[in-house]
Amino acid sequence: MSSVSGLSLKSFVAVLAACAALAACNAGGAGSALDLNAAKVETVPAGKVLQSELTGFCPQVTLREGTAFFTTYEKGGEGDPARAIYQASITETTRGCTRPNGMVAMNIAVAGRVVPGPKASGATVSMPIRVAITEGDAVLYSQLHQFQVTIVPGQAATQFVFNDPNPSIPQASAKAVTVFVGFDEGAPKAKKKVEG
Repeated sequence: MSSVSGLSLKSFVAVLAACAALAACNAGGAGSALDLNAAKVETVPAGKVLQSELTGFCPQVTLREGTAFFTTYEKGGEGDPARAIYQASITETTRGCTRPNGMVAMNIAVAGRVVPGPKASGATVSMPIRVAITEGDAVLYSQLHQFQVTIVPGQAATQFVFNDPNPSIPQASAKAVTVFVGFDEGAPKAKKKVEG
């Protein structure tokens, strides 16, 4: 059985299974790695809290089906766990909102981990994370980020926190929107036609 950085293929698969269980957690809570309050996402003037801030609606963040995991393989090894370089997973999501000038300004954050595969080596990996906000069929916001994380050799998993502080939507739309976040590798590659 091959191993890299002390992590065997069997251990890699076990760690991935643990990540899958953690991906079921889709909101920052007690003990969460995500704390937008600690990052001072929302600034309130000293001694003044508006009623609208206390009762204001802040849209939930949703992981689109099939976008919680992202695996990179060595060239020619796509789909083969023995040739995986790393797998990233999103384990938590959260958001914070402020309401300037009739808008809802959002700070959307995700936490996750990167697990080195059998073909991993110490490296900086780039993960395609997309944040999108839709209202029905209309796309109000869509941004693809290439977020970089450094894998530490010999470490079973490396945690990461990503945030996008740029989305802004009209307050009138806030209760009608859906906020998506997840890995986005782009359009699936076309399958080659097999002759015969």
